[in-house]
Amino acid sequence: MRALVVYDSVYGNTEKIAKAIGNAIPCETKVLHAGEADFSTLGKFGILIVGSPTHAGRPTKAIKSFLGKIPTNALKDTDAASFDTRASKEGQGAFIRTIINFFGYAAPRIAKALQEKGANSIVAPEGFMVKGKEGPLEEGELEHAASWAKAIAKSKKRM
Repeated sequence: MRALVVYDSVYGNTEKIAKAIGNAIPCETKVLHAGEADFSTLGKFGILIVGSPTHAGRPTKAIKSFLGKIPTNALKDTDAASFDTRASKEGQGAFIRTIINFFGYAAPRIAKALQEKGANSIVAPEGFMVKGKEGPLEEGELEHAASWAKAIAKSKKRM
């Protein structure tokens, strides 16, 4: 079994999470920036994990572009998972909390796009917390990412 982690990162936080996920999965795993990922090679991977920072509740343009290039049903035999980095609602003012509640986060949108391309979601979309807009990551989030990756591995009996 092979896994591919595709990510975009603005301030480096999502890249750190993607690498922590890639290092924790106990099989051959590639971690690639969305600009480096070639959708035509996706069939070589049994697991596809896609992550992005959350901007106005959505993934970045690079992730949207990557997902948009995947042909319909190209992920038919692929298990998938999605993640994002996000600011916590805690400690935010009422306006920011309202914006977060209204727009949501990127990971569920990524999961939906992957399912529309035929992928089988194997775990719920996951969020990793950053402090403020630029970060750094909240304490313990790299360990959280590794733990989440291990849950993905457990969901796969073939690994």
